[in-house]
Amino acid sequence: MKLIFAGTPEFAALALRAILAAGHQVALVLTQPDRPSGRGMTVRASPVKELALACGIEVFQPPTLKDGTAQQRLREIGADAMIVAAYGLILPQAVLDTPRLGCLNIHASLLPRWRGAAPIQRALLAGDSETGVCIMQMDAGLDTGAVLLGGRLPIAADDTAASLHDKLAELGARLIVEALAKVPLTPCAQAAEGATYAAKIEKTEAWLDWCLPAPQLARQVRAFNPFPGAAARVGASPIKVWRAEIETVEGAIAEPGTVLAADKAGIVVACGQGALRLTELQKAGGKRLPAAQFLAGTIVAAGTRFDPTP
Repeated sequence: MKLIFAGTPEFAALALRAILAAGHQVALVLTQPDRPSGRGMTVRASPVKELALACGIEVFQPPTLKDGTAQQRLREIGADAMIVAAYGLILPQAVLDTPRLGCLNIHASLLPRWRGAAPIQRALLAGDSETGVCIMQMDAGLDTGAVLLGGRLPIAADDTAASLHDKLAELGARLIVEALAKVPLTPCAQAAEGATYAAKIEKTEAWLDWCLPAPQLARQVRAFNPFPGAAARVGASPIKVWRAEIETVEGAIAEPGTVLAADKAGIVVACGQGALRLTELQKAGGKRLPAAQFLAGTIVAAGTRFDPTP
């Protein structure tokens, strides 16, 4: 098929790579404008742009698709379909109607659950036991289009947003190639019940509230790894908590936020219910370290209190 591809991060790049490997002609790639990133705020191309340029594909980076000039450029391609994966811009109806077969979206959830920007993190935060990918026929709504093809996978007890992202990216790449090979597919309207919205992750959500139950905090740590990183504070020192596990504690529990033990196995902190063992941490400006190495350079003794607020 002659395709337009629209995507920005690594999740989308994996799908683009699979589409090219399957022999489809990608005539144009849309991706977000280059933006500053990293500690040095260096302007960088997106993973999708880097791949497209390496493959000799024309890249188009309009700031909006509501502009008539941008829409005309898409019409000139004469594409059979547009494939969309984590693109980041709203597609107006004029764009949705441009390709002969419309626009197909690779969405990392089991629709209608977790429509929206952060389905991977929201599934982890909610404690879902499984997730998946849906290939969806896009319409004017927010991830409300009919599902053409889908696949499921279990969420492992130690999955982070990073590891689950990689699994779903591989599944999405496989499913979009399968979907293109089977076109036309029978659309299946999303159920009216069970729809949930996966709002964008805000940095303010990252702070650990020690009054919450340990299982909820453990999910928070996993969901916010790698972004924005679960955050805590001991005195004047902010830290990131990258890995943690629920700790079985017998007997009375101290006030939430109190360090119960600190050794090479981790820092055990009392929670509203149960306790959490922090096993990988990072000081501001430092590196991510296992608990043993972190404690070698930072004193966190039993009885220390983590602050309850940022």
